[in-house]
Amino acid sequence: MSRRTPALPPPPPPVHIRGWPDDQAMLADRAGILGWLVGRSMGFARLAQFLLLVAGAQFGWLMVGGALKALDDEAVDPLGVIMGGLLAAFGLGAMTAAGIVLGLLLRRDHAMRGLTRQWAALASDPLRDARLRLPGVSLCWLLTSFLTGAFGLWLALDTPASARRGQDTYAEVVYLMGAGTLFWIAGLIGVTKALTHYRWAVRLVTARTTPAG
Repeated sequence: MSRRTPALPPPPPPVHIRGWPDDQAMLADRAGILGWLVGRSMGFARLAQFLLLVAGAQFGWLMVGGALKALDDEAVDPLGVIMGGLLAAFGLGAMTAAGIVLGLLLRRDHAMRGLTRQWAALASDPLRDARLRLPGVSLCWLLTSFLTGAFGLWLALDTPASARRGQDTYAEVVYLMGAGTLFWIAGLIGVTKALTHYRWAVRLVTARTTPAG
C-alpha cells in the first residue's frame, strides 16, 4: 500500500459540464465526497495524528530542557557543554519537524474546508448532511484540546508565579513554561478546529431545513 497522502478530490464541475444522469447520482457523489473530506479532517485517526505531533514537539522540548539543565549546572565541564549542545540540537530538530508536519496538515485542512464548502453548496441533502456533524468525534476533539490547553495555560502561568529562589532553577522554570506554552497552543488549535467544524455542520443542516420566508 502506498504511504503517500491521498490526493484531494476535485471541486464540483461547473454547471455547463456536469454529467450526472440524475439528481440521485449527483447527491450520492456529493455525500461520498463530503463524507471522505470530513472523515479525513475530523476522524479519530486525524486526532491521533494531531496528538502524536504534540507529543513529538514536547519530546523535542524535553531534550532542549535537558540541555538547559546541563548548561545551567555550576560545575559544567566541556563534556557537559558538548552533551548539552547535542541535546539542544536534537530537540530543536524534533520540534522543527513536528512543526513543519503540523503546518502542512493545517494547510491541507484549509484546502479540504474549501472543497467541503464547494461540494456542500452543490445541493440540499439534509438527511445525509446531518451525519456530517460527527458529534462524538467533535466532542473528543473539543474535550481533549480544551483539557490540553487549560493544563498548558495553568503550567505556563503558575510556574513562574510559584518558583522559589534557591529551590527552582532557571532552566526548570524555562522548561516548564515552554512545555505549558506548547500545550496551550496545541489546545487552542484543536478547540478552534472542533468548534469551526461543528458550527459549519449545524449551519449546513439548519440552512437546508429551515423554510424560506
